[in-house]
Amino acid sequence: MFSTIAKGIFVGCLCLSFNACSNEDTVKPAPVPDVQVVTAGVSNLNIYTDYVGQVYGQSDINIQPRVDGWITGLYFKEGSLVQKGSLLYTIDDQPSLNELDGAKAEVARTITLMENNKSNLARVKPLAEMNALSQRDLDAANASYNSSLNEVEIAKAKLANSKINLSYCRVLSPITGIIGISKVQVGDYVASLSPNNIMNAVSSLGEVRVRFPISENDYLEFIRKMKADPKANQFKEIPVDLILGDGSVFNETGRLQLTNRQIDPSTGSILVQAIFKNTQGILRPGQYVQVRFKTDQFENAVVVPQQAINQMQNIYQVYKLSDSNKIKPTNIQVGQRVGSNWIVKNGLKEGDKLVIMGSTFLNPSMTVNPVMVKWNYDSTSKN
Repeated sequence: MFSTIAKGIFVGCLCLSFNACSNEDTVKPAPVPDVQVVTAGVSNLNIYTDYVGQVYGQSDINIQPRVDGWITGLYFKEGSLVQKGSLLYTIDDQPSLNELDGAKAEVARTITLMENNKSNLARVKPLAEMNALSQRDLDAANASYNSSLNEVEIAKAKLANSKINLSYCRVLSPITGIIGISKVQVGDYVASLSPNNIMNAVSSLGEVRVRFPISENDYLEFIRKMKADPKANQFKEIPVDLILGDGSVFNETGRLQLTNRQIDPSTGSILVQAIFKNTQGILRPGQYVQVRFKTDQFENAVVVPQQAINQMQNIYQVYKLSDSNKIKPTNIQVGQRVGSNWIVKNGLKEGDKLVIMGSTFLNPSMTVNPVMVKWNYDSTSKN
């Protein structure tokens, strides 16, 4: 029985050895993987940059009371166009009228006093010349008369101020523009020195200002490029596009107008302002928009798809394809990102074939089956 079992084990081992030898003889080479390949292109590129901005009226004027009192009337339709000088509010004018009457009375009193002192001086002067009165009496009469003249001028100034204060009871529009929703109604009390004394605002919207921050680095780079290129457009001549909240492009092209005098230390940015015509009245103060303008341009730049670049921290690498269909990792130096493409500053030339990174596992120097993909390199980038 033992010999029978041993014989069976020996036969089994022979079978396993034979099968192993058979499998080794039938092992096939790994298939060559298909990979998508693009050709590095060359293009003339205009680089546009987007910034988030906010709309302001050409003039945004707060309406504030200049006298204290109760609101007695509103004379405009909220959200409508008001003309410069048109009546907006009236404030109770009775205290101002009383002040005006008192100022008029004060003027009359000082004029009467002045006339009396003038008559007194006329009597004293000839008597002093005849030595009937002393020089001190003449000096006193002169002083009284001159003092009364000054009091008349002071009273007239107070009268003028009283008239001005009375005029402040009628609040007029300082500009032609769109008026907002009133923050006060008839019967509300307003005070000129209150910290929350804004009654309304009027905005002139024929042209609007769009303000947007750019980083200090962007500002410095932009200024250096303009100074280095004598043919570059002047700052105020650069056209600006506006993208509205729904993604549509505003129908008017604006222009850059100015930059702020200082960098904001809390954000490291500088505020830039552009001007846009607003003939259709679409833009309103407070509206958030995107500002877009050309910040750079490249001629004959080498461009490759983003999908062909493998980024590892600060290292950028591509897989170049040789004439024998072998891949070779190559480090490159990239410039700006242009839509879905990258500008390559160093490491590639036009016509180099590059593998698009995908799910296929790639080993250096492995042979692949290239599947050429046609790639469109746009001549303009609007990031």
